[in-house]
Amino acid sequence: MGVSYKSSGVNLEAAEASTRKISMLAKQTFNKHVLNDIGLFAGFYEIDTKKYPQPVVVTSIDGVGTKLKIAFSMGMHNTIGRDLVNHCVNDIMTSGADPIAFTDYIGALQLEPDIIAQIVEGMAAACKENECSLIGGETAEMPGFYAPGEYDLAGSIIGLVNRPDIINGDEITAGDVLIGLPSNGLHTNGYSLARKVLLEIKKVDLKKIDADLGDSWGHVLLKVHKSYKEAIQQVRKLYGLHGISHITGGGIEGNTKRLLAKGLSLRIDWDAWEMPMEFRLIQQYGSIEDEEMRRAFNLGIGLIFIVSEGAADHVLDQLDKIKQKAEIIGRVVH
Repeated sequence: MGVSYKSSGVNLEAAEASTRKISMLAKQTFNKHVLNDIGLFAGFYEIDTKKYPQPVVVTSIDGVGTKLKIAFSMGMHNTIGRDLVNHCVNDIMTSGADPIAFTDYIGALQLEPDIIAQIVEGMAAACKENECSLIGGETAEMPGFYAPGEYDLAGSIIGLVNRPDIINGDEITAGDVLIGLPSNGLHTNGYSLARKVLLEIKKVDLKKIDADLGDSWGHVLLKVHKSYKEAIQQVRKLYGLHGISHITGGGIEGNTKRLLAKGLSLRIDWDAWEMPMEFRLIQQYGSIEDEEMRRAFNLGIGLIFIVSEGAADHVLDQLDKIKQKAEIIGRVVH
């Protein structure tokens, strides 16, 4: 009997089973602008030119880093897809865009249809919550490339914004106020450092309840990356909003400085909010310097609105209307 694709490590039947499950989940996110079914070589999305008379396409691509390692250890695969979608949604909405379409990539040593379905189930749920259609993707079985029981995950998002509504930080000036919104834990950054401290130095049991946390480290580390879609939509067209910063790898300063013109800097009041317990414990266990913590983690702030001083109270009032906690955490300075 000759060599087959299956004997070389690729199971086409499993791939087809995964595709069928993915297709059913993806269809639940479709709206009238999606013009084709799952299965073609590309996804089609029709632009609503009444809503976007001067449309500008905004796109981004990202992954969830080594947070995947925690999902593998916990055997939990239904939250990691939500992380991916929400991360990408936040990224493009900082420019004022609306998320409209999402595509994903999943690569594994062997495709396990049930696990793939759990991952995509999370993506589909997040897409529905963010009013974004999951219009396509790729699942790749790659023998000899990935470790057994592991997979890689990435996602690409497309958004639209009317050209006059683009938010790019051009109006940021000294005296502007930084309004911080709480994160939901580590989100999707800093996991390599967190894993080294928790698993190699402290040797925690991810599944055991920790008295200080009131939960297991596994569940705390797998908290879903928060979507700030509602908060951004509530304030993005208000007078005095000059910029939006999504706090990912690089921390509060590293991400927010991207928006500043030459000659401007940040003055962060690091005591303006209480750093969540998980960050305090990681810092304690690893004897990590404050500066390193600030570079690696969001430290409890997931999004920042940069607004003129005169507009700060109004922006805070608007956020309070949707029960979004927020507080002033610093300023832009010369």
